[in-house]
Amino acid sequence: MILKNKTLSPRLLSLIILVFQFQSVFGQEEAFKTEILKWPDGKKAAISLTYDDGTYNQFHVALPIMEELGMKGTFYINTGEIPSSQTRAQFFGRDPKVIIAESASIPTNEENIFERASLIRFLDMPGAVSYHDRSGSTYEQGRVEQACKILDEGFAKARELKVTELVYPKIIDGEMIDWEEIRKYADNGHEFGVHTISHPRLAVLDEKNLLFELEACRDEIERELGKEQLFSAECPFGTENERVMEYALEMFPALRNRMPEAYLEEINRSGKFDASQDYGKEYIQWQRGPLSKTTPELMNSWVDDILTREDTWLVLVFHGIEGIGWEAIPEDRIRAYFEYIAGKSKDVWVAPFRDVTQYMRQRMNTNMTKTVNKDMISLKLESDLDPYWYRQLLTMKTYIPTYWKSVTFIQGGKTETLEVQKDAGGSFVQYNADPNGGELALKNVGR
Repeated sequence: MILKNKTLSPRLLSLIILVFQFQSVFGQEEAFKTEILKWPDGKKAAISLTYDDGTYNQFHVALPIMEELGMKGTFYINTGEIPSSQTRAQFFGRDPKVIIAESASIPTNEENIFERASLIRFLDMPGAVSYHDRSGSTYEQGRVEQACKILDEGFAKARELKVTELVYPKIIDGEMIDWEEIRKYADNGHEFGVHTISHPRLAVLDEKNLLFELEACRDEIERELGKEQLFSAECPFGTENERVMEYALEMFPALRNRMPEAYLEEINRSGKFDASQDYGKEYIQWQRGPLSKTTPELMNSWVDDILTREDTWLVLVFHGIEGIGWEAIPEDRIRAYFEYIAGKSKDVWVAPFRDVTQYMRQRMNTNMTKTVNKDMISLKLESDLDPYWYRQLLTMKTYIPTYWKSVTFIQGGKTETLEVQKDAGGSFVQYNADPNGGELALKNVGR
């Protein structure tokens, strides 16, 4: 309808203004749709480079390559092996001579298996640690009777050799770096986490010895590096034993062994990842453990697979490097692999295990309150997470009206001009917000 030279009645004019205002406000609410992106800076996937045991060439071969490429990693260390550590491995319990003597007439059973498995690794005889490790592995497979028989064999040998002395269990061969050097790496952004004092099979330790291995390692790291390094831990051998997990999850905010989050699908090192499958979860954590004979092609394929999706976190678990440690991987293969990952930096976020866990939890536990007017949107971020641990910047994406041509981001004392971008959903801006930094605002400064 076209009106020519007509005067609108006051009632009709008010109705038109009311409809226009409703459409304008409604349009702004739609335009200001805001989300926290799945990964920082809109990346498609995350990778964490993690190491177990703290062997020498992890720091003198692999770490320099990482730093050259701008990568930070996570090192789970056995503190009892570090030269200047205050606490060494020890056995807590009854007189070892009494336990050894009893083993002659009382077979190992479900009532005494933890005590004997805790002790045997300290006995001064060849193969002591092996008896412990093999019995622990067998126990975790549910073969309790066989685990008991392995310990019986070990104690029979101890009686035959007339063992009376205890010694530190020898776990790692070769030179170890010391705390002064570790402290420099921690200050440079690498994560150092608990891997126990002396790398036992925690599932077959009794309570006192199990707790000592975790707590003494924790306390040593806090003493040398500070509490901030106590976010994540890895219980040795990748155990998922329920009793061990119950203790460890009480002590640490996160475990590489297990992360019981409703939004996370966990695929451990023995599991299979199907890049085409809908797992029905917001995130997937896929662990892979490269070994000495793992081909470069296979290792590269893990990176390629996660980039076919936008929800996957690849956790790589390394042990030996360049001839030192279990299943040592040569330097040239490590360099080639890290360079391959670095070549995907546009789409991959490489970060310590701690940082990735924190970002995911913050995203999944943050609520937003939004206030909108014509030329500004204010956002308040709130969560119940402990701000001591959860301080990762969150990458936000906000759609804006088409008439916004220049946008300023304001939070605390920070002001930043944002690039206006476009996708199928319309015009938007992307920015990094501090979840603990107070209310933030986006302001239209373009006219």
